[in-house]
This record gives sequence, C-alpha cells and structure tokens, in this order.
Amino acid sequence: MRRTSVVLLSILVGGGILLGQRGRRSFFDEEDTPAAMPSDAADRTEYTFARLRYDSGYGGYRRRGGSWATDYPKADRQFVQGVRRLTRISTKSVEQVVDMNSDQIYDYPWIYATEVGHWNLSDKDAAKLRDYLLRGGFIMTDDFHGTYEWEAFLEGIQKVFPDRPIVDLENKEQIFHVVYNLDERPQVPGIQMFYSGRTFERDGVEARWRGIFDDKGRVMVAICHNMDLGDAWEWADLPEYPENLASVAYRVGVNYIIYSMTH
Repeated sequence: MRRTSVVLLSILVGGGILLGQRGRRSFFDEEDTPAAMPSDAADRTEYTFARLRYDSGYGGYRRRGGSWATDYPKADRQFVQGVRRLTRISTKSVEQVVDMNSDQIYDYPWIYATEVGHWNLSDKDAAKLRDYLLRGGFIMTDDFHGTYEWEAFLEGIQKVFPDRPIVDLENKEQIFHVVYNLDERPQVPGIQMFYSGRTFERDGVEARWRGIFDDKGRVMVAICHNMDLGDAWEWADLPEYPENLASVAYRVGVNYIIYSMTH
C-alpha cells in the first residue's frame, strides 16, 4: 500500500490519459469529443464502473450533458485503471451508464452518482432506488457542495428513505479500513482550486463523509459532500494536481468498491 503513489503514476502514464469527456468542459477547454473505445471493452469481468444517469430537470434523461455526466467518461476510465492495478478484481475497462428508471440498475452492485445536488427524483425513481439499495445495492454520491446543493440532494434522498437518518461516518467504520486505512481524509478538491485558490466550493468549507445504513448496519448510501473525488480521478494525470489528494481519491473509491462487494 505504501507504493500506491508509484503505482498511480504508472496508471496515469498508461491508462488512457487523453480521453474525451461529455460533461463539464475540460481544464484546457478542449473540444467535447467521444472517447475512443478500448480494445478490451467487450471483455466479461467481475466488476463494472456503473454511472447513474438521472433526471436533473433539464429535459429529462439526456444522453449528453446534464449533471449526471460531469467528468464522464475520463474520470471513470482513469479510475478503473487504478482498480485494475491496485486490486485483484477483474475490472471492465469502460464504464456503464445506467438509467435510474431502468431495471438494468439491478445488474450492478455499485453505482456512482455525481453532482447529486442537481438531481430531480420522481416518486418512481425514488422507489426504484430504494428497492435497489434494500436488495443489497450500494450508491456512492460525489461532487456536490454547500448548503444549497445539500438541500437539493436531501430532497431527493428523503424520497428514497424518508425514515432513515443520514449520519456522519466515524473513522472506525469498516468502509474506511476494508483495504486502505483512511483515518485521515483531507478535502479532495476539484480543479476549480486552480483559479479560486480554495479547496472548497460555495459555503462547503468542511468535507463531510456521511452515510445511510440498512437494518443490518451496512452502509448502502455513501455520501461524499463538499469534495470532488471525480475531478481527482479525472485530473490525476495533470502535473499541477496534488498527487497526495489524487491518491486519497483512488483509495476511497477502491475501499467503497471492496466494501460494497463484501458487505
């Protein structure tokens, strides 16, 4: 585990650095071009990075654009290269976009949802997500900041679980120790820090690691508030992005995957 930094460097050199993205404009304001499909994209594997496509109120489930697609697909593909190098999980080299309102959601035990401060869940969406999670699914939410986006997220997640509390995850929780010991978890910023000079966005000064548990004490909703792990995955190849923060983002993601597949 102490060699993680060296391994990460090899990941980023060999792991599809120049992939395009469809969500947020890149740091270099590059053109929005489709990412090349890896030659092993059709291989069958144990694990697939599943990204949740939800309605963000901008015309429904748009295939391009929309908050769900932020950092997509570059963040996804660079992160899975890390999963391949840092674990023994047989991992697909490309992501899978999963619609909130599709039964396809049940095919993936781990789902990533970004910018959930902009999601707009219908009652039907909420019922689907609740059923998925209570059947053993796991969702990791990321890249939403401050009071306003927290309230928007809360409105949606309380439709899913109106009677389950959101709690701050303590350092002793297994999710922080299943592979890497993550007692120290600094705020992982997005690339906005290069022009704002701040690690936080809006009034989201403090990183909050929260969760919702099922009846057996399993974390089924992992809430990463006031941080941007997806940006750290996406821009870990950028020389200016701090290596120690990119490493934390990879370790968190790996822990969450292993936890979801073993609990």
